[in-house]
Amino acid sequence: MSNYYLGIDLGSTTSKAVIINQDDEIIGRGITNTRANYEVAAEIARIAAIFNARFSLLKRAMHSELVSNPELQRYIADLEEAFQYVEFRIRADRLYRQMVTTASAYFPLDRQPAVLAALGKIFEVAIPEIKHQYLHEKLGAKNQFFRDIFFEQYNQRVTALDQTSATKLFEPLMTTFDKSITPVENEMLPMDFTALVHEAMDILQEKYAGFSERKLRPGFAFDEELQLLAGNVREVSETIKKHIDRIAQQDIAIANMVGTGYGRALLPFPQECIRSEILCHAFGAHIAFPNTRTVLDIGGQDTKAIQVDEEGFVTSFQMNDRCAAGCGRYLGYIADELGITLSELGESATHAECDAQINSTCTVFAGAELRELQNLGVRREDILGGLHKAIVSRAMSLIARSGGVRNEFTFTGGVARNPAVLKYLRGFIRENYGEDITMNIHTDSIFMGALGGARFARLGVNVELPKSKRSSTPIMPELEGELL
Repeated sequence: MSNYYLGIDLGSTTSKAVIINQDDEIIGRGITNTRANYEVAAEIARIAAIFNARFSLLKRAMHSELVSNPELQRYIADLEEAFQYVEFRIRADRLYRQMVTTASAYFPLDRQPAVLAALGKIFEVAIPEIKHQYLHEKLGAKNQFFRDIFFEQYNQRVTALDQTSATKLFEPLMTTFDKSITPVENEMLPMDFTALVHEAMDILQEKYAGFSERKLRPGFAFDEELQLLAGNVREVSETIKKHIDRIAQQDIAIANMVGTGYGRALLPFPQECIRSEILCHAFGAHIAFPNTRTVLDIGGQDTKAIQVDEEGFVTSFQMNDRCAAGCGRYLGYIADELGITLSELGESATHAECDAQINSTCTVFAGAELRELQNLGVRREDILGGLHKAIVSRAMSLIARSGGVRNEFTFTGGVARNPAVLKYLRGFIRENYGEDITMNIHTDSIFMGALGGARFARLGVNVELPKSKRSSTPIMPELEGELL
């Protein structure tokens, strides 16, 4: 029986779990929003990582068959998307019940019928649309957070409904969502892998049914793998099912685990299984890119500039942990202020033509400055460009204090997914350190802390941060004490 190792990174905004094998290969990964209940968030991420690990083990068990049968590869990819939709729908069903309860308790009797009717209409339209996005547009690969996926559809439907309804429902519907989402996110819902995957397979039967007729529609793009599946789906699903039922019963034995992150002290782990997030991000970056010497991590609550040696151990670091300015929560606040998603925020900033001058990256002051610039007619893209440039400038100050950028440079944390941050970071590095610096960005950048934790679990080593290099001072002393 193989042994596996678990790392959990309990962040201020997201909780991540990674499972690796003896060769430091990622077998499973899971992620969820962190909302108030850290223990539940960690458990949800752990279960998601175990579910993901089962799909990884399935693909490993069927490696030779997958190589010679592209339709099997396509089926498993579609199956993972359908599986994620089933998970989403279970939580969405729970959210609907919670929102009905909230609306019934919060609003007077004369307002309840309109609100409840609107909720029913919204869910009736939004859930099928989200299902379509999972099955046909790979939504699961683009967004992994229940709150974000649902709210994007919900916000669109509420806005459209409010514009066409004689009764203004925007505020009550948004209030109902706000008061309902956090309890649902923090609830452990019963989810059995075997039952979920079998339901996902039934959904795929529906997806592939009638493919021969649908392919004749004008503008149809020929898909060879789907063509093969359409005529052979029963045989393919039966082949997969035999392997899945065996994998579902396989024990994923966690030999050791390590917890890290902003909320690591709240993890239900023994003290000897807790490691600094600085050590873990350094180790995770080293696993992904063994030549890493400088690491920048911009997370939800803090920013860390880290120097590492050839083994991935920390030699020096600088950290801004007294203010969330320039971190994930700051970006989330700006997105909320503008009424857009985080993905839209970064994309919009990449289209800046003249970066606005932002004098403060304090969340409170920057929000006021943003509104002032909007009132002066400055383009939204230019404002956001200026905000992102200020964030990166702040991070570069930390890097300089830690020892500068050494080759290779690895960027970790959730903010590494922001295209505008990447744009300005590349520019600053080229300008200050030359064109020869290799800059590493990994698709699993947000999981680096959990990955490093998993490796600590495998090695069983106990190392400390270099005390002579410790720093937790703000980047600019005059900003110390800023409100979040």
